[in-house]
Amino acid sequence: MKFRKPLAIAVAATTIFSGASHAVTVGKINETTVTLGGFIKLDAISTDYSDGTAAAGSIGRDFYVPSTTPVGGESENRVFDMHARQTRFNLGTLTELDGHKLKTFIELDFMATPNGDERVSNSYTPRLRHAFLQYDNWLMGQTWSTFQNVGSLPETVDFIGNTDFGIFVRQAQIRYTAGGFQFAVENPETTITPFGGGGRIVADDNMLPDFVARYNLKAGGLDMAFAGLARELSYNTEGSGGNIDSSTTSFGLSITGKYTFPNKSDLRFGVNTGSGMGRYIGLNVANGAVLDADGELEAIDSTAAYIAYRHMWNAKWRSNFTYSAIEIDNDTDLTGMGVTSSTSSVRVNLFYSPVPALSFGGEVAVANRELESEVDGSMTRLQFTAKLGF
Repeated sequence: MKFRKPLAIAVAATTIFSGASHAVTVGKINETTVTLGGFIKLDAISTDYSDGTAAAGSIGRDFYVPSTTPVGGESENRVFDMHARQTRFNLGTLTELDGHKLKTFIELDFMATPNGDERVSNSYTPRLRHAFLQYDNWLMGQTWSTFQNVGSLPETVDFIGNTDFGIFVRQAQIRYTAGGFQFAVENPETTITPFGGGGRIVADDNMLPDFVARYNLKAGGLDMAFAGLARELSYNTEGSGGNIDSSTTSFGLSITGKYTFPNKSDLRFGVNTGSGMGRYIGLNVANGAVLDADGELEAIDSTAAYIAYRHMWNAKWRSNFTYSAIEIDNDTDLTGMGVTSSTSSVRVNLFYSPVPALSFGGEVAVANRELESEVDGSMTRLQFTAKLGF
């Protein structure tokens, strides 16, 4: 009888997977290297809303979601929340196979909605973040959209940080990489504002995938990404007794980057603009399209930008200063006046890392949201975090 060899414990660290914050080699089976990674993270959040309170259980209480900032309320309100839901873990493999490289990666966290019960156990359901394989230059599975440049994300205590600008999407895709060029087909989805405003319509009626092309440029301390998005927005109710069958085209352009100074401080920046980008930016603060009186889709234009500076005080202390904003060009004759016209946020933080894998951080953030009716509201948030990577 033959037994498999036990996994050999290795002390060397590796970062072969772009989705992993940390990854440690735990063993090797034949030609396959196995890695484990992730972190434990605690967040304590005190939020002051100028015009009411985000609903209990709202994801906007756990991290900044621009569309959840209350507007038009009658009283100021402060709430306190504490959770460890951002904790995550991942598993990866790397195999040398007949001169080819085969990689796999899967990662889970606990940010699924609806929230768990905070009365007793604070239990949360694991959520799939990444699940993909790579065979040489081909990637297949779920991971960050090719339209998103993860390398330019600012370092913030908040879950995302530059959310108003933020191209922040994970989805299934097939991606091909050739040098600095990347081309992908990705899972489509359309979000729609009804004629006259009202609740969001989420339609899964697309006949085509979303198409993304990107070029990555590195020159000295400068890393940049230029990306283009082309997709179809579609809505069809005929199969369910309705009379709408409409589609329109959508496009988006994004330029993002990071410049690293000799002292390891850095400047991060980005701008995106387009028609019908919808769910790709600002955590869907604006929909991709609006229905007109005849049931035809009209794409909604938007433009967003951000800038962030990270200053390294010394080897253990660092600060980040981030500003992010989006402007949405709604046709108010179609959307009504109750839709978001703009949001913005500014945040300042301080991190202390006694050892590289451990960080303690504090952050002050101020965010604003305004509707087309000029009704607005603001949020001021003080947040503390403790994070240990492994």
